[in-house]
Amino acid sequence: MVVAQADCPARRVPDGTPLTIPKDTFVTITQALGGNYTVTYHGQMVRVDGTDAASLGLEPELLSFPEPTDDSINEDQVWEALRTVYDPEIPVDLVNLGLIYSVAVDQAAKRVDIRMTLTAPACGMGPVLVGDVEYRVRRVPNVDVVKVDLVFDPPWSRDMMSEEAQLETGMFF
Repeated sequence: MVVAQADCPARRVPDGTPLTIPKDTFVTITQALGGNYTVTYHGQMVRVDGTDAASLGLEPELLSFPEPTDDSINEDQVWEALRTVYDPEIPVDLVNLGLIYSVAVDQAAKRVDIRMTLTAPACGMGPVLVGDVEYRVRRVPNVDVVKVDLVFDPPWSRDMMSEEAQLETGMFF
């Protein structure tokens, strides 16, 4: 159990609805994976992004980028941010799991469009993962809008995982 040191942004599991855990509130950590935390708050499971962990008195996940030299979005930084988002049940990031199908940057609109999938279409954590992706990619300099399109064609398979992810999960044959 920890006490919120400051108002802490969170998202309700599994629908991803944003909420704030008020300062001085007791919460119970039920899971810590990929730098993110799932906690129990007023009987609900909520997800706290690791970059906000200091609000819970925990070591924050650092996601920082060099000061931009112009007003363009650096696509490499978008991919770097995506590599910090982990599946809540598998300790592997979404890029290495093969869940990110494409990234398109619209420099004029300051917008990033992402096509991604889930390991299973019925995964109840879909809205939370989409929220994690939006939250982290919005931290990339010059990004104003993130749109995530959750697709299931083509369906995900373990062949889409990087070899590193397959080794990590014991799925490398």
